[in-house]
Amino acid sequence: MSASAATGYKASRTMPIWAEVRRQASRRRTQLALGFMVLLPVIILLAFEFDTDRRDDDGGGGGGAFSSLADLATSGGLNFTLFCLAVSSSFLLVVVVALCFGDTVASEASWGSLRYLLAIPVPRARLLGVKLIVAAGYSLVALFLLAGTGMLLGTIRYGWGPLGSSIAAEIPPGEGVLRLLGILAYFAVTLLVVAGLAFLLSVLTDAALGAVGGAVLLWILSSILDQIEALGTIRNALPSHYNDAWMGLLSTPIQTEDLAKGAISAVVYATIFWSVAFYRFTRKDVTS
Repeated sequence: MSASAATGYKASRTMPIWAEVRRQASRRRTQLALGFMVLLPVIILLAFEFDTDRRDDDGGGGGGAFSSLADLATSGGLNFTLFCLAVSSSFLLVVVVALCFGDTVASEASWGSLRYLLAIPVPRARLLGVKLIVAAGYSLVALFLLAGTGMLLGTIRYGWGPLGSSIAAEIPPGEGVLRLLGILAYFAVTLLVVAGLAFLLSVLTDAALGAVGGAVLLWILSSILDQIEALGTIRNALPSHYNDAWMGLLSTPIQTEDLAKGAISAVVYATIFWSVAFYRFTRKDVTS
């Protein structure tokens, strides 16, 4: 039956975005992922407190590289937030974004509810579009929860001061906030690669765990290959090559060349992955 045969049917009214937002909010994996974004800064804060007690008991000294990094992180709320973001960017944020995007379609297929959604009927492109928007929204919420909790706890415990940097002079608090927002924006853009890959795998498989795990493993593989100097300029094409370009926002003046390259690379990769996902899903036979 064609869509025009149903009186009053409008594709734009099927599967409202807010209905999908509420639906995903009720999922245990969403609650756990967002909850851990709040919990991580608390764990880091407690770790610093225990480390301080240990150094005091030992009469100071020691600690190595972690100690110097911790000293910078405990010098103010902005630095504590930066530390939370830095230690999370290489793995934790990758897992959370992969979970948001990789679970969204594959889980419907594994539960057997995907074919019923399409039988409502929800146009396939709209279904993917709504799920993509909602997954992106929750990923941004997770990122800002991590930064916001870190800022709140760090400011309460360590006070408000300039943003420190090991590669440049201290940055005044007002400008430091803007630099942190820039770092958050860069993380959000570079994580689009993980989002696109996880979303594509979610369309190709009925196993949500396979989609999430596959995206994380491929990202880790890219990061490992990027460390092999023998690959030469080939490394520049790897999606994880510009992971650390956000450090350019801590220098004075700001180094924007790698930031621009990293952002463009991420957008290109994400666009390719999402395009393939839409192309494949709109033409596949959905039996689950």
